Amino acid sequence: MNRLRLLLRTDGFKALWFLAPSAVGFSIFYLIPFALGLGESFMDGAGAGKFVGLHNYLELLHSSSFRKATTNTLIFTSIGVPLLIALSLGLALLLNTQLYLRNAFRTSIVLPLVVPVASTVVIWQIFFDWNGTLNEWLHRLGGGRIDWMQSDWSLGIIAIMYIWKNIGYNMVLFLAGLQSIPRDYYETASIEGAGPIRQLFHITLVYLTPTLFFVILISIVNSFKVFRETYLLAGDYPYDRLYMMQHYMNNMFASLDIQKLTAAATLMVCCIASLAIGLLTLERKFRENME
Repeated sequence: MNRLRLLLRTDGFKALWFLAPSAVGFSIFYLIPFALGLGESFMDGAGAGKFVGLHNYLELLHSSSFRKATTNTLIFTSIGVPLLIALSLGLALLLNTQLYLRNAFRTSIVLPLVVPVASTVVIWQIFFDWNGTLNEWLHRLGGGRIDWMQSDWSLGIIAIMYIWKNIGYNMVLFLAGLQSIPRDYYETASIEGAGPIRQLFHITLVYLTPTLFFVILISIVNSFKVFRETYLLAGDYPYDRLYMMQHYMNNMFASLDIQKLTAAATLMVCCIASLAIGLLTLERKFRENME
């Protein structure tokens, strides 16, 4: 009895009571549905289907639509994420200095975070539509009109939207990381003759690495969520270059092909989880080397 009382008074047990509501909500709305979906991916039909093993996954891998969606998603992530990281880090380094109108500039960069997705899409439609602003400028300059969302430029347009929407959040994270680096390190480096470039690579980027790993992970996750913008801009079946993984799953849901839907969702979750585990492992090894 005394042991039970001591257990109830421990900080760990008290923390469980605070975590319980969130854990229950996470289980009901995320964990249990995912487990049910995982089970459906091994069946040949919804409800009382037969167990077919990896048959649905093999069909998925042989599907040209799935391969196209996977390829486009990976291309988008491999282009959008590095550009987003580079631009947000550059802006953070710039705004970490004594820049004129720095606060106003920060506000303008962070502002897209509070703009709803639907409003963002309307802005992009006005600018890139066949009769939009950009084509009107091209027409006045003597150029021809371009159907931007039905051309190879479409992926670049979505990448620009993704960067514009997320650059403010990443910049804030980088700024927090930069301001946590003690100024004494820079003063010591300056006394020893290290210039700005050497300080950047040997102090700033080294101590900013944990933040960098986190920002990369968040950016990759957000790149898989670009479906909302693409769907509102181009609909269910967009130009081939814009056909993303979420388009495939959305179309499988519309056709009630639950098995392919859940199999595709499981593969995407495994892909994101593998990337997250890899990045966290690298970050932990880096911290161990730093210590």
